[in-house]
Order: sequence, then structure tokens, then C-alpha cells
Amino acid sequence: MPDLSAYRFTASHEWVRLDGGDARIGITDFAQAQLGDVIFVELPEVGAALDAGAKFGSIESVKAASDLYAPVGGTVAEVNAALADKPELVNSDPYGDGWMIRVEGAGPASPELLDEAAYAKVTGV
Repeated sequence: MPDLSAYRFTASHEWVRLDGGDARIGITDFAQAQLGDVIFVELPEVGAALDAGAKFGSIESVKAASDLYAPVGGTVAEVNAALADKPELVNSDPYGDGWMIRVEGAGPASPELLDEAAYAKVTGV
């Protein structure tokens, strides 16, 4: 697992890694484990405007379907096209190859976002 100190987390189990005005977003290892085998990921179109906290897509697994929420606002600059053919990347590498979207124009991390220690308290792991 990567060093998660640069990541911030939501109570709904998304992560964001900010790099200047860019943000890469995905779901946490805890979330993928709870979902089980991911079979489909629906992502927004490049160019879509997102507000922090707004739904940006959905994920389906053999156990459940869940909406995905943006930890930060901005414009979708890139989607992980590999997930269309290999949604299981979300399970095998949620913080790496299983990322979902890259957002440009993201503001600073909101105070509602959790650091690694605070997120661990939410999940109990």
C-alpha cells in the first residue's frame, strides 16, 4: 500500500490526492473490500464540472451498487479509461491503477476531508 499521508478521505470512502490545482480521486481500500469484486464503474465525461460533495459516478460490485461523490470541486480533466475493460483494478490497486478521475482547478482540501488517522477512526481499521 502506498504512503497515504498525502491523501485525504471522505466519510463516504472516497480518497483525493491533491497536487497543486490537480486532484486524483478514487475509492479507498476499505470501500473496495466492503464492495467485493467490482464489475462496473460509471464515470463522468471529460470536461464535466463537479462541485465538492456532488455525485460524479457509480460503482457496481457482485454485492452492491454505490454512488461516488467528489471530495473536491473542479473540472474533470481525465477519466481512467482502463476501468471500462478492467473494473477489477479498483480491487487490486485502489490507490494506484484503480484511480477514477483527475480533476483540474481543485481548491485546497476542505476541512471536512479526513487525514489517514481520522479516516482510520471512521473505519475502525
